[in-house]
Amino acid sequence: MAESQNSGAAISADANIASHHPGGHHGGLAKLAIGAIGVVFGDIGTSPLYAFRETFASHHGAPGIQVDPVHIHGVLSLVFWSMMIVVTFKYVLTIMKADNKGEGGSLALLALINRKSENAKWTGPFVLLGVFATALFYGDSMITPAMSVLSATEGLQYVHPGFKDWIVPLAVTILFGLFAIQSRGTEKVGRLFGPIMMVYFITLAVLGVTHVTAMPGIILEAINPLNAVNFFLTDGFRAFVAMGSVVLAVTGAEALYADMGHFGRNPIGVSWLAFVLPCLLLNYVGQGALVLSQTSPEAAAALIKDPFFLMIPDMVRIPVIVLALLATIIASQAVISGAFSLTQQAIQLGFMPRMQIKHTSAAAAGQIYIPVINWGLMIMVLVLVLFFGSSTRLAAAYGIAVTGAMFIDTLLLAAVLISLWHWPLWKALPLVFVFIVVDIAYFGANLIKVPQGGWVPLAMGFFIFTLLTTWSKGRKLMRAAMAEGTIPFEVFAKSAHSSAQRVPGTAVFMASSAAGVPSALLHNIKHNKVLHERVVILTVSIEDVPYVDPAERVTCKQFGEAFYKLKLRYGFLEETDVPAALKEANVCGEPFTMMKTSFFLSRQTLIASARPGMAIWREKLFAWMLRNAASAMEFFRLPSNRVVELGSQVEI
Repeated sequence: MAESQNSGAAISADANIASHHPGGHHGGLAKLAIGAIGVVFGDIGTSPLYAFRETFASHHGAPGIQVDPVHIHGVLSLVFWSMMIVVTFKYVLTIMKADNKGEGGSLALLALINRKSENAKWTGPFVLLGVFATALFYGDSMITPAMSVLSATEGLQYVHPGFKDWIVPLAVTILFGLFAIQSRGTEKVGRLFGPIMMVYFITLAVLGVTHVTAMPGIILEAINPLNAVNFFLTDGFRAFVAMGSVVLAVTGAEALYADMGHFGRNPIGVSWLAFVLPCLLLNYVGQGALVLSQTSPEAAAALIKDPFFLMIPDMVRIPVIVLALLATIIASQAVISGAFSLTQQAIQLGFMPRMQIKHTSAAAAGQIYIPVINWGLMIMVLVLVLFFGSSTRLAAAYGIAVTGAMFIDTLLLAAVLISLWHWPLWKALPLVFVFIVVDIAYFGANLIKVPQGGWVPLAMGFFIFTLLTTWSKGRKLMRAAMAEGTIPFEVFAKSAHSSAQRVPGTAVFMASSAAGVPSALLHNIKHNKVLHERVVILTVSIEDVPYVDPAERVTCKQFGEAFYKLKLRYGFLEETDVPAALKEANVCGEPFTMMKTSFFLSRQTLIASARPGMAIWREKLFAWMLRNAASAMEFFRLPSNRVVELGSQVEI
C-alpha cells in the first residue's frame, strides 16, 4: 500500500500530480497513461537498480546463489511470474475492479466494505486488517525513499572511485532537500514527472536490448515457469530465502490500486501492460544476459555485485546515473505525497487526530502538505540512511511491509468477492487461494529478514497501528461519555428560549454528534446567560465515499424560535471547508454572513480513569494525542476572529 493504505490507504496516493474529479477523469487515455507512468510506477520502476543484484547476494551469513545459467534463468523466471501474478493478475485485473466510487487503496476498500455490509459484525476483523495495512504503509514510506536514493547515488562510484565516501552524505543531502521543498507544492515539478519517467523506462529497455540481442533466447527462458520450479528443486530452502529479494521487483505494486482515483483503472492498466512491464522485463533479462555472457565464473561473480550500473556503456554512464537518480527522487516524491493523502483519509475516517493540512494549490484540492507527517518521515528516512549506510544492508529491511500490505489486500479482496459481489465459492476460492499462497510465500521469505533489519518496518507498523486504534477507540468512548445525561435538543430549544436574553447575530455551535446539546452551548447559557438571534447546531459528517454530491452537502432542520440543526456531509477525500459550505447554503433562514456569525467550539480535556473500556496506558496515550491534535478552527478553516472556545473535562 505504500498503502501505500500507499498509504492506504497504504494506501500510497500521489495527490500532487492530478487533482480529484468527483465526476470522473478528465483528459484522454494517452494523457492519463503518461501521467500514471510518472506517478504510479516510480517505486516499481527503480527496482531494477537493486532487485536482481540482491537475489544473488549472500543472506543471513549463508553464501549467495551460484551464478550460472540454471540460477539466472530461475531468478528471471521468478521475477517475470511475480510481476505477472502479483501486479498484472492480482492488482491490475482483479483488485482494481474493487473501487470505492473510483478510488482505491486499503482505506477506500475498507470504507467500501463497511458501507456495503452496513457495518455487519463480521467486518470488525477486516477493519483491523485495513488499519494495519495503513500502518505498514507508513513503515514502507520511510524505507522506500532511503532505499531508492541510496541505490542510485551508489552508482556514482562507477563514475569515479572517489565518490564512494560521498554516497551517504549526498543521499542525505538529496533527501533533506526533497522534504524541505514539500511545503511549496510540486505542481510545476510534477508536470515533468511523466516525461522523465518515460525517458527512464525507455532507457531501461534500451540498456536491456543491447545485451539481449547477443542472447535472445534468454527471454523465452525468463517466461518459462519450469525454470522457476527447477530453481526450487535445485536449491530448496535457499531458493525460498531468495524470494525475499525477488519480491523487491514488485515493490510498489500496491501503488497501482492506491493511485487509481487519480488516473483511472484503464490508463494504469494500459501503461503497465503496454509500456512499463515490457521495459522492466527487457532490463531484467538484459542484466541476466550480461552476466551469462562472461567467459569466466570470476567475471560473472564480479558483475552480479551490481549488474545494473555495470551494464551501462561508459560513454553514457553519467547521464544514465543522473536519470536513475531523478527517477528515485520521483519515486520518493510519490511516496511522500501518498503519505499526505493517506493521512488525510485516516483523519476523515476517524483513525487519526486532526492535523494541520496546508493546501499548496488553489486549483487542485488534492495537493496538500501536512507538516507533522513531512518532518516525521524525514527524520526516520535520514536515520535509516545513516544507520544502514548502504542499499544492500537496507534491503534486509525492505519488502516485509510491502508483502504484509499485499497479503492484507488479498484478504480484503476475499471479503469483497464473497460477501459483496456474491461470487460462488467455486469461482472465488481458487483465485484467492493462488494469491494467498504467493503472498504467504513472499511474506514468509521476508520474515527471515527480521533479525537483519526487517524488524524496523514491523516495529514502526505496530507502533502506528497502536496509535490509530487507540485514537479510534478513544473517540468512541469519549463521545459515549459526553452523550451520557444529555437532554434532547427539542426539549432544550423550548426551555432555553424563555430563560435567556437573545442578542443580535448568528451562533454556530460545532457538535461531533447530532444527538443532544453541545457542551459549548450549555456552558454559554450557564456563564453568559445569552442566546443569539439564530442558534445553529452544526455537525460535519464524513461519509464512506470519496466525494459527496454538492447538491446533497447541506441538510437543515428547524426547531422553532430560530433554533436549527445543520448537517454538512463530506467524502473522505474532500476538504472540510465549513465557511465555504455555509456561504453556499440557502437554508436555516437568512444567508450566513461571516461578520455576523460566531463559531463556538467545545475543547475537551480528558481525565484518565480506571473505568472499563480501555487500558489506563492507552487512555493516557489518547489524552496526549487529544492535547496535540490540531484545533477544529484550523481543520474546518474557520475565521480565527470569529471563534470562541469553551472547555470541559471528560472521563472515559
